[in-house]
Amino acid sequence: MVKIHIKRGDESQFLYEATLDTPMADILKDCAIIFNGRLKVDRICGEMEELAKHGVSLPPNMQGLTDEQIEELKLKDEWGEKCQPSGGVKVNKDKIGCRNGQAPTPKMAEVLTKTIKEAKDMISKKKVEADVLVTQKTIQDALDILRGAVMIVYPMGLPPYEPIKCEFENTEDLSGKQASLEVIDIDQASLWWAGKELLSHKKLGDFVGKNEKTKIVAKIQKKGHGAPAREPVVSAEEQKHMMAYYYKKQEEMKKLEQADDDSYLDATWADKNELKRQFQGLKDIKWGPR
Repeated sequence: MVKIHIKRGDESQFLYEATLDTPMADILKDCAIIFNGRLKVDRICGEMEELAKHGVSLPPNMQGLTDEQIEELKLKDEWGEKCQPSGGVKVNKDKIGCRNGQAPTPKMAEVLTKTIKEAKDMISKKKVEADVLVTQKTIQDALDILRGAVMIVYPMGLPPYEPIKCEFENTEDLSGKQASLEVIDIDQASLWWAGKELLSHKKLGDFVGKNEKTKIVAKIQKKGHGAPAREPVVSAEEQKHMMAYYYKKQEEMKKLEQADDDSYLDATWADKNELKRQFQGLKDIKWGPR
């Protein structure tokens, strides 16, 4: 199996495996799904952190309004009254006015936070360093445990406009958000390796040769963006160590140069005739007119 280290720009994303006979079209589709899946899990985790702190989202027409404005407009959060957390409520007002402030109790909030950490660990970029693959099943497992945690804490469900619910049902609207720029459409995904685009109508072996035990670093991006920047010869960490090494050598050379300085020969104690002059009483005699 060929191991592919998938990157976006200079950042590691995940490890992927495929045989030499695998069509590049299948690899591109799979990698795009995994890449977008990791983004989805990360978005859900971010929203669940807010859910644990401040409860469910307010209706869109109430978000960002003050209590006085809500009262003046006679708006009511009907879904918020239905979707109460299990075990009771802890009031924690949302300063930005996106959530209703009816947070779950610390015990139930801990269920959410622990699951968030577990899901993040499953898709972490550190999996690359640990030589662990991230697959579509990994993504699905992460989504399943997140969904399960939400069901435990909110057995009555979430409002239909709640971002977490929309993400689980794949009805999220990312238009106008930074997240929309990160997502790569499946039919727009491209992989680059060694300055070459891995074209979809070919097989993986057409690019990497006949060795099944090959490991390559490929960069994923949207089509039409040209070749990505090449990998630096040395990593930032390696460069840091090299700079420290050369600085140390430079300081050592300075010390050696100082040790080789022969200016000490001009010192009185280095004069081999000094002792003789002292015995003859010729020390500190000056010649010449007064």
